[in-house]
Parts: sequence; C-alpha cells; structure tokens
Amino acid sequence: MDLLDISFELFIGAIILIIVLIVLIKNVRIVPQAQAFVIERLGGYKETWSVGLHFKIPILDRVARKVSIKEQVADFPPQAVITKDNVTIQIDTIVFYQIVDAKLFAYGVENPIIAIESLTATTLRNMIGDLELDETLTSRETINSKMRTTLDLATDPWGIKVTRYEIRAITPPKSIQDAMEKEMRAEREKRAVVAESLGQKEARINAAQAEREQLIQASEGEKQRRINEADGKAYEIRAMAEATALGIRTVADAVNSPGGRDAVSLKVAEQYVQEFGRLAKVNNTMIVPSNLSDIASFVAAATSAVEWKRDGGKP
Repeated sequence: MDLLDISFELFIGAIILIIVLIVLIKNVRIVPQAQAFVIERLGGYKETWSVGLHFKIPILDRVARKVSIKEQVADFPPQAVITKDNVTIQIDTIVFYQIVDAKLFAYGVENPIIAIESLTATTLRNMIGDLELDETLTSRETINSKMRTTLDLATDPWGIKVTRYEIRAITPPKSIQDAMEKEMRAEREKRAVVAESLGQKEARINAAQAEREQLIQASEGEKQRRINEADGKAYEIRAMAEATALGIRTVADAVNSPGGRDAVSLKVAEQYVQEFGRLAKVNNTMIVPSNLSDIASFVAAATSAVEWKRDGGKP
C-alpha cells in the first residue's frame, strides 16, 4: 500500500511537472527580426517587446498585437477628384509607410490602413482642387512631396511614418484626352514647320555667306594680280631705265675716248642717210635735203647732245 501511494504521488508529481513545463514553454516567446510585440497585463498596456527572447507571466500577461516594423505598401484604388477648372480626373496613388511605434499603432486608431486611405483621399481632393488640369499633369513631383509631408504629420500620432507617396497614373476623361492629343499633334506639326523654316533660313544664310566669301576671294585675287602686274611693270621700267642709263654712259665713255667723237659723228651721219633712204623706199617721190650742209649741222648737234648727257646734263 505504501508502494502504491508512493507511485501515485510520483505520477501526480510528474504530471504537475509536465504541466508546469508546458506552461513555461508556452509563456516563453521569441520575437523575430523586424517585428514588435505589444504586451498587456490584466487588460492594460505593459510594454513592447523587441527582437529576442522574452517571458510573460501566465494568465496575467498576453500578447495583444504583433506588429511588423518593415516598410509596407498601401495600394489604394483610383480616386475621382475635380480640378480647379472643373475637370474630373482619376488619380491612382500608392503609399509607402513604416510603423515606428508599436504602442501608438496598436492604440492610436482602430484601423490605421483605412484611416490612411481616407486621409489620402481628402488631402488629395483639397490639393488638386487648387490646381488646374495642366498644372496637375505637370506637377507630379510637387504633389508627391506635399502629400508625403502632410500624411507624415497626420499619421505621426498613430506611430506611422509615411516614407513615400507616388502618383502612378492620372487619367482625364476621354474627351479631354482626345483634345490633348489633338493639341499635341498640332504642336508637333508646328515645331516641324518651324524647324523646316529655320533650316531653309540657315541654308540661305550659308549660301549667302559662301557667295560673299567667294566674291571676297575673287576680289583679293584680282587685287593681287593687279599688284603683281604693277610690280612687274615697275620692275620692267626700272630695268629699261637702268639699261638706257648704262647705254648712255657707255656711249658717253666711247665719245670721251680717243677718236670717239669722230666715230659718233660717223654713226649719226650713217643713220641720217639710212633714214632718208627708208623714206625714199616708202614714197615714189625722192626726198633730197634742200641744203646738204644741214647734215653736218645735225651731226654736230647730235654729238653735242651726247656730250651733254655724258657730263650729267650740265651746260
């Protein structure tokens, strides 16, 4: 009987030990990376567990909420908004956010994602209502920046940080799209016409400049040709003058030499007679000087002229 009692007590003790181990194991929690656990004790907030091993008191403590602190994406359906010039457009948006305070996220708002969606819709309507259609289409970066700042401030009490806000698409009505397409086509045609006219203008300018340069080169060539001809003629005149002067000096030296005067007189007389002979061949009438003594006086005058040249033109 004593043995049975001991065995029963051991059995009961083993069962109690197993129950205690099970309770301990179930109350030991490991918080994984990029998560946070919100712990409540007797229904009230106690603490927030971060990554690591933790133990909670059975029955008293409980994990109220497991929160992911990774960056998340909220993809909202397209929203209909009205611009300042009364055009209804569809805007498709996406929000990137991260939970930075698990306690505020758990207790700040009932449904944070629906709250962000509603806040995004109302803020976007107010912002687009101050812009015309053209401004809306060309101001995506400005809208994204303003929306991110506004949403970040509004969600701060909820423990949420809005990291990015992006407009994925802006869809105007079909009639507006057709009008915009026609306007773009007209603008492209206008740019093509302007580009063609500028090209023709540039071609005419280039042709005029080429013709001008050609005329300038031709005139420069003609100018250089005339300069070269003038230099050649001047050189020729100088050479002839130098040759004539040399000839005169040579004749003068010959006259000054012994017998030179008689030789010059003889040469002049011969040329005088030859000229009269040439005139006689040209005409049928024989020309004879009226006074043959004029030959002697002509020769004397020619000889005097040679001596005058020899003496440098001095009397």
